[in-house]
Amino acid sequence: MKSLEKKQIIIDDTTLRDGEQTAGVVFSLEEKKRIALMLDEIGVGELECGIPAMGKQEQASIRALVDLGLNARLMTWNRAVIRDIQASLATGVQAVDISLSVSDLHIQHKLGKSRAWVKEQLKRSLGFAKQHNLYVSVGGEDSSRADLDFLIELLRIAENEGADRFRFCDTLGILDPFATYDKVKYLAERSSLDLEVHTHNDLGMATANAIAGIRAGAKFVNTTVNGLGERAGNAALEEVVMALKHACNIDPQIDTSRFLEISRYVGQASQRPVPDWKAVVGEKVFSHESGLHADGVIKNPANYEGFDPGEVGLQRHMVLGKHSGSNGLKQRLEQLRVDWQGVDVEALLYRVRTASQRRKRALNDHELLQLCRVA
Repeated sequence: MKSLEKKQIIIDDTTLRDGEQTAGVVFSLEEKKRIALMLDEIGVGELECGIPAMGKQEQASIRALVDLGLNARLMTWNRAVIRDIQASLATGVQAVDISLSVSDLHIQHKLGKSRAWVKEQLKRSLGFAKQHNLYVSVGGEDSSRADLDFLIELLRIAENEGADRFRFCDTLGILDPFATYDKVKYLAERSSLDLEVHTHNDLGMATANAIAGIRAGAKFVNTTVNGLGERAGNAALEEVVMALKHACNIDPQIDTSRFLEISRYVGQASQRPVPDWKAVVGEKVFSHESGLHADGVIKNPANYEGFDPGEVGLQRHMVLGKHSGSNGLKQRLEQLRVDWQGVDVEALLYRVRTASQRRKRALNDHELLQLCRVA
């Protein structure tokens, strides 16, 4: 674990590219600029910011991001086609992802080509990019279903042609963390090229797979704010960073205190509101109702909280409802400046539980005070 703790992990956030590829999501230029600025300010190292081959409007948006003068490295997504890379050069970016299909299924049934064609296309496009002094990540689309030895062939070509890293893509989100670890480890042990993991959430394992890829040797990891992305989305920035910090003892040097702010803004801009129960940044993930849990949190928050809610910009909430206990009720009464010593707490607790069950929700402060007056 010591070597893992010292490992430098670079977040390559793709909210502005893969995140915007979420069906129905469109960011305005001002929204893109604000998202880019916020991610840059909290310390995200790279931003994948668009697809120049889409046309002049997309190129102008990317140029506007370049003109912000961010600390983060801006990267564009390209097919392994020279005209795509030329479009990227026109935007002023210094880094590109060159993506090509690497699974036999994609090569045969999407491209209608052969492995030999893929290798030649990689040489041509990568050679062109390096001639123009671009930083290059070679993106292996559908890596998770590719033959691993063929991937090694591609990594060797990429390394020989001057690529800076290889992106292992679980394009369909079909892997589990164990398979992800094994596959990335296989590549890491056979190539000195830096590795990047790009995971999707189709089976609900994008964050777990991203962490598994890092444990296996990847230095770069793709994320999106709130897990936006194609189909079920990508690994969520806030989840990956907090998992690195609290599960892996790796500090990626990100200012997590603004996660709530960024999450809410991206949720609004994407018209995908953040669910209250969303991991890490959901409004109610630090709400406590159960008597045992509430009592434990009152005594010491670390009893039932893995990290302080303020670390991500949230606050703790004590909820009164069907499962509440007397200590949680007493604390809430104190917060409302009600002298609970003059109240039959057990009788009031019974009324709270009964009212909550009848309403099928927790009670608000006004309803609690009404019950106190009845008492």
